[in-house]
Amino acid sequence: MGVYVYTSDMRASEKAYLTLLEEIQSGALPSGAVLAEASQAERLGVSRTPLREALRRLVADGLAVQQSPRVTVVAGLDADDIRSLFEIRRALEETAARLAAQRGDRGAFTALAAEFSHVDLDGDEGRDAYYALIARLDAEVDASHGNDYLTSALRPVRTHLVRVRRMARDKPERLAASASEHLQIARALASGDAELAAHATHVHLHNALTGILDSLQQQRTLDSEGTP
Repeated sequence: MGVYVYTSDMRASEKAYLTLLEEIQSGALPSGAVLAEASQAERLGVSRTPLREALRRLVADGLAVQQSPRVTVVAGLDADDIRSLFEIRRALEETAARLAAQRGDRGAFTALAAEFSHVDLDGDEGRDAYYALIARLDAEVDASHGNDYLTSALRPVRTHLVRVRRMARDKPERLAASASEHLQIARALASGDAELAAHATHVHLHNALTGILDSLQQQRTLDSEGTP
């Protein structure tokens, strides 16, 4: 087994990458924001070498775009991007749910279903806890289906999905529906019914995409109405 030695630059690069990733996913760094090397390195307290490595990782993730050798910006995210994301997400997550229902620990999914039946969506703290619960369900599905290739394919999709989910945070009715849909997914997984689990996942993804696209349309309407 090889021994990996982590240098200070590698640690600094990881710190810069994780910070920028969180800021892009949270919207603190919006689409089109310029990630200037000098200012970002100073702000994050790292040198330019690890900062460049962090930016390269974000470009590889599809979260940033290299517009020129010296200009990197946060990647855009429009309706077509979101539709494309959900096309691949639907194929992967329905397959993952089907396999997890066949192979997984029903007791673990039963426990998760119980938590989904009592989620509290009031305030940022409750919503953050809800998204953390979704992440735990995803992790249990990944552990259950046991297909490393499927897990690897889902990882970048879920990275982008964090940005997309922001669009639902301020829509209480959609969050409540989402919690109910996740409850049905968890119950289907707990029952070991592969087709029901895949169908429940399909329904959730369809409703999620519809809600997100509606939010985008409403925002475009507001923006156009606000234009002199």
